[in-house]
Amino acid sequence: QVQLAESGGGSVQDGGSLRLSCVASGFASSSRCMGWFRQAPGKAREGVAALSPTWNKIEYADSVKGRFAISRDDTQNILYLQMSSLHAEDTAMYYCATNSPGMGCGLGSVMYRYWGHGTQVTVSS
Repeated sequence: QVQLAESGGGSVQDGGSLRLSCVASGFASSSRCMGWFRQAPGKAREGVAALSPTWNKIEYADSVKGRFAISRDDTQNILYLQMSSLHAEDTAMYYCATNSPGMGCGLGSVMYRYWGHGTQVTVSS
């Protein structure tokens, strides 16, 4: 049974940093595309970053390029999102997601079948 559990969210000041973690179970993290998404109140869910199984494709939303970094520890089955230079507009619930093996990899939420419950990130100015 595929399960994803996010952690690491919290409240930070403008310009601060956070690292989100997503513990994956029921599958090997190296076997599937995994991604981070976020959703702010009243807004649509937005793809933030995606990482392919073999690391040959890493994709970021334009709004986070140069500030966020996605990575993965396949020995522990954990996906990370290192977030730096956070701004108020980064405030959102952040979700980890994965799809079925062999599926495409990108920032479109329709590509993903399995989702975690999310972790809240709040940036105050």
